[in-house]
Amino acid sequence: MSTQATDRAEPGVLRYAGMTGPAVMLLGMLLFALNDAMGKWLVASYGLGQVILIRSIAALLILAPFIWAAGLKPILEVERPGLQLLRVILSTLELFCFYYAVMYLPLADVMTYWLAAPIYVAAAAPFLLGEKVGWRRWTAIAVGFIGVVITLEPSSAMFTTPALISIVGTAAFAFMMLSGRSLRGTPDKILVLFQTGGAAIVGLFVAPFGWTPLTSVSEMMLLGLLGIVAMSAHILVNRALKISDAATVAPLQYTLLLWAVVFGYFLFGEVPRLTMVVGATLIVGSGLFIFFREQQLKKRDMVLPSVPE
Repeated sequence: MSTQATDRAEPGVLRYAGMTGPAVMLLGMLLFALNDAMGKWLVASYGLGQVILIRSIAALLILAPFIWAAGLKPILEVERPGLQLLRVILSTLELFCFYYAVMYLPLADVMTYWLAAPIYVAAAAPFLLGEKVGWRRWTAIAVGFIGVVITLEPSSAMFTTPALISIVGTAAFAFMMLSGRSLRGTPDKILVLFQTGGAAIVGLFVAPFGWTPLTSVSEMMLLGLLGIVAMSAHILVNRALKISDAATVAPLQYTLLLWAVVFGYFLFGEVPRLTMVVGATLIVGSGLFIFFREQQLKKRDMVLPSVPE
């Protein structure tokens, strides 16, 4: 389109273009929530390793055309192989922890723990990545941790296996996100390929322990659909981040919590606890503050020396 044509574009057309990124992101979050709800339902009937293995194989089949189009060069010449391996280990641990947690805990509770990961990232970044964090973000980090504690409901139940597994899983997810910051030169589809392949390999070894025989093609298709939904969600989120500014679409990740409450209530009869609602409010609020503060400082650093706040 010529410059003149662009200048004459009607406001409604431009407004529609600006809505595309958020719409794609919202759809991606819906699919992630659907993936989580399906996973919770499936691990109640099939072995954990079995679900992850078939899910991963289906996801790899969806990803294969994109990898084929990119060729083998991005894989063979990947940056920092050691860190790539560590990221695969963390992503696989996180995946197993998540599906184990949803076997025993309400979906909204598990999602609340996982949405606290950006807070852990902000807390660890100064020590692992040398990023500067000032008092405003440290305050937001502290509020976020308070939200996590409230959600856990400090008591003897706080130290149950599912709760501890959730904490381990969210920590693994946070460190996986941190490693991603150091692997910015690796294409997203390669990162997804490695983490999905890692989950498939571990699932292959774990699946025989607790394997439930599949009695029909529909059961196999349902398990495979889990991987298709997950991979579609990844593709949509990556697409949203390419066509819209991160400050516009990234905060929409918190709609996951809304969908978790909806799916948890209608599919599993789970009613959100008051402590979960309060804790989730603190976690989401602090997470949004940290995100927008980082965006504000990035813009400031373009013209001024970095000042931590």
